Amino acid sequence: MKKILIVDDMLVSLMITENMLAGQYQTFCASSAKEAMEVYRKEKPDMILSDFRMPGMTGYDMQIALQNEFHKKIPFMFMTADRSDEVESKGFDNGAMDFIRKPFKPEVLLRRVANILQTVGEIQDLKKTSTTDALTGLFNKGSSEEELKKICKKSHGSLMMIDLDSFKLVNDLYGHAMGDKILIAFADILRAAMRSSDLIGRMGGDEFVSFCYGVQESGAIAAKTQFINEKITEVAKQLMGEDMNIPLGASIGCVLVPQAGTDFADLYKKADKALYVVKQNGKHGYNIFSDDAIEEKVETVVTLAQVEMILNERNKEPGAYVIPFESFRIVYRFLKRTRAGYGKTICLVLFALKRTAEDDGTIPLKYAGEKFVECLKDTFRRGDIVSQNGSNQFLVLLSNTDGHHDVTRAIDRVVENWGNLLESKNFYFTNEWAVVDS
Repeated sequence: MKKILIVDDMLVSLMITENMLAGQYQTFCASSAKEAMEVYRKEKPDMILSDFRMPGMTGYDMQIALQNEFHKKIPFMFMTADRSDEVESKGFDNGAMDFIRKPFKPEVLLRRVANILQTVGEIQDLKKTSTTDALTGLFNKGSSEEELKKICKKSHGSLMMIDLDSFKLVNDLYGHAMGDKILIAFADILRAAMRSSDLIGRMGGDEFVSFCYGVQESGAIAAKTQFINEKITEVAKQLMGEDMNIPLGASIGCVLVPQAGTDFADLYKKADKALYVVKQNGKHGYNIFSDDAIEEKVETVVTLAQVEMILNERNKEPGAYVIPFESFRIVYRFLKRTRAGYGKTICLVLFALKRTAEDDGTIPLKYAGEKFVECLKDTFRRGDIVSQNGSNQFLVLLSNTDGHHDVTRAIDRVVENWGNLLESKNFYFTNEWAVVDS
């Protein structure tokens, strides 16, 4: 039930007005502006219905005093028997929402009060919509920046940029609906890690920001980082299943205020630099910005099991490991460098896809290439590596062979498997291979 504070120095008028409103609202009465201010501080009513002219402090003076004290517009409606337009104009100039002249009918008063409360509710909804991130309920990017500009100028604490690591994999593997659930859960974890007085906002996507008042010790920041990383893994497994192996976690770049400055834009850049260092050093940790040797201040809070989770292959599938050509080049150079330590032979096979004489051009080369990669992947073993180089060339690294016999047998399997596909009528392949020497 909405609360209304009624203020009138005339006792009879006060009682009549309360009687009109008491059936639909929770009412509080005061016979002076001073008494009304005490009631407001205690009850925080939704609006104030006050007589305009009162001994001592007028309703107009009370309105100014309360708004100065609470730093916000307070919904006021004035009652007055004065017929002067000047009185009405003065109240509206100061932000009064309505005037009603005495004597008034109950239905008129109720309708005007209802209109004010409805308007206030709509304004509050619009304000909430314009400042709040719709998904998480945190401050949105615009309101976060606006508030942080004020906070950083006058407060002591730590400004944190917080990234949700590996979040893209959630959308890719489980869909955007699950991604939204993870973001909502992550926002709740941030609320639990911070205090109610701290600011938390979502800057967009998987990027968040927070200002923690008075927090400047690395131990406190480390504790928050560890809590966030532990909880997001725990919640993610609840939502996606215990076999979930996405390395979700939080990377936090932190800058101390006012030691590193008071300008939000500059502080945000410094926090971003600190965050970059965390990203380059394994993620799931935090870093406090320093102008001196920032690289030496990286601190991670992950366990060996979490590091293994970051490194591990996602969604292990049968067949060869398909990777981009640049990654293939790195693996090839590594195996060539370490060739002497292997007891088995390493072989490199090159396949070239070509159009047959019967090809009518109905199947694009790009599509045929995709099907050929699938064929190679399904044909070779999990320890083998497949990559595409250009539009029609394909490379395979056989990392554990006995040489000629294993390679020719594997190529024969490719011939057989490719021949079972419709695309083989339009495309055939050639091949050559060599032993990788050190």
